[in-house]
Amino acid sequence: MANELLPLESLDQIIRAALDEDLSQGDITGSTLIPADLKGQARLLAKEAGVMAGMPVVRRVFWHLDPTIKTEVLISDGQLVKPGDTVAVISGSILKILQGERLALNFLSHLSGISSLTTRYRARVGNSPVRICDTRKTTPGLRLLEKYAVKMGGGNNHRFNLGDAILIKDNHIAALRAEGLSLQDIVARARQNAPHGMPVEIEVSTAEEAAAAAAGEPDTIMLDNIPPAEMRLIRGLLPPQIKIEASGGINLETVGDAAATGVDIISIGALTHSAPAIDFSLEITPDAVT
Repeated sequence: MANELLPLESLDQIIRAALDEDLSQGDITGSTLIPADLKGQARLLAKEAGVMAGMPVVRRVFWHLDPTIKTEVLISDGQLVKPGDTVAVISGSILKILQGERLALNFLSHLSGISSLTTRYRARVGNSPVRICDTRKTTPGLRLLEKYAVKMGGGNNHRFNLGDAILIKDNHIAALRAEGLSLQDIVARARQNAPHGMPVEIEVSTAEEAAAAAAGEPDTIMLDNIPPAEMRLIRGLLPPQIKIEASGGINLETVGDAAATGVDIISIGALTHSAPAIDFSLEITPDAVT
């Protein structure tokens, strides 16, 4: 089963597309060698330390291949794993287990890499109330899963799509400057035309721009590639009801300094676009094959 963070219909759509990629021409190796009625058991093993993410996806992969396959989860998403841990036991058709092996491992390794990296960022900010957020820099078609993995690592999700919130970026501003609009005017137009209650955020790159944008009373001001010392200055200049988001150029070495400036949100594209995979393997248990 999926959970409330992974709607079943959306999850199934992703998995069906991935299975079609692998099996649209059949499984020539498996169908040649493995009897269709051969049953057995396999273990999913962690080969390095990390934070689990993706077990509902793994379970659903095997369900799609054969609903009678049983996936017993031993280590749940959000929990730590260490090398050698058995994270799940899969029982049923050997042929179907092997057909789902690579896809299940791909999902688990990629998503656990994201959750593990997110956890490392969270650890670097200590007890700070700052929210560590992802961005829309996700793998096309996998945003739902990647943002789920960020949550499993203790992070937060920024916009899922362009309809979630108004985020006025540099190119929006460049286009509207040609009309003669100031930053204050741009925020005011967004506020005027937005659906009731829709949050408005604007990106700036200097303290002067932040002050000008604040005059329009946005909900959030995003500081793009601004050093920590200037972040702290801007936080002191702006009214507390305006949230401040730091974005751009923030890594594991600098995230603590950014958090210490008093910003409310730190958004990090690397959580999803550059997370190293966590290595897992699937091993058939010979004694359990019948």
